[in-house]
Amino acid sequence: MTSRRETARTLLGHLNLIRSAGVRYIAMDCAGGAASSTSVKLNGQGELDGIFAGPGPSVAATHHSATPSATQRTSDEATTPVPRKKEMPAPALSLPLQEEFMAAAPGTAPNQDATPPLPFDPEEEMTLDALAGAVEGCVRCQLGHGRTNIVFGVGNPKADLLFVGEAPGRDEDAQGIPFVGRAGQMLTRMIENVIKIPRSEVYICNILKCRPPGNRNPEPGEIACCEPYLHKQIDILRPRIIVALGKFAAQWLLATQTPIGKLRGKFGRYRGIPTLATYHPAYLLRSPGQKRIVMDDLLRIKAILEGETEPPVEIYS
Repeated sequence: MTSRRETARTLLGHLNLIRSAGVRYIAMDCAGGAASSTSVKLNGQGELDGIFAGPGPSVAATHHSATPSATQRTSDEATTPVPRKKEMPAPALSLPLQEEFMAAAPGTAPNQDATPPLPFDPEEEMTLDALAGAVEGCVRCQLGHGRTNIVFGVGNPKADLLFVGEAPGRDEDAQGIPFVGRAGQMLTRMIENVIKIPRSEVYICNILKCRPPGNRNPEPGEIACCEPYLHKQIDILRPRIIVALGKFAAQWLLATQTPIGKLRGKFGRYRGIPTLATYHPAYLLRSPGQKRIVMDDLLRIKAILEGETEPPVEIYS
């Protein structure tokens, strides 16, 4: 199938041929439908089968559709034009210059769908506060236009333990702080009652920094825009352990489609850092019977932080 760029170049070639014939304006045929012929003739008055109009000498011009429909047939042989009913002339449009046309052609102009550049230098050394300031006004994806607050992250900038969820929820969007609702309260109890360290001593963030509409799962394009922020956060923090909270975060960070029920309690690596998958605190609110096995996951984290054991590699991606 012809690419959009090739189609644009083909159309530009036809326009340049018409220009060289002396045509300077195109009249849009809005009432007569598609021309039934692929060959048209320009007379001395500049009429081109009632479709194109403009001054110029008598020449023969052949028009081939760059993208024929399923029912359209094309031929290298000229066919006789079919007489058309007299129609009111349509408004004329100026034929674009080549540089103007190419500027609008797909792939040759700044693409409105292209991801904007990062608001910071990934190679630059910076603090978490400086990074938060750099991304505060981010609109690299559509989520930036609908958020109340960007939810960057919270906690100790020298934390050994990093918790990563998938995206902010309603309460987080309202306050600009991750895990502040009921799930956040559950996470606080998990940290302080099991691992036995204050929540303020760990760092907590999400893959996405803006809330998706309706709390839907993040989309790949949104992650592509936002994941560099997570990368930089990790580069600055240099945590000893990452805990992936929930199915989406665990599968994304560990680059696997393995169900969370099989991932839970296992270590993989994200950017070279031991990463443990476990259930999301919100799931524990819905399924309190699963708290015991999550406690076992957290006790493993505690033992590693206290130097009693080393994190294994149980998930390879």
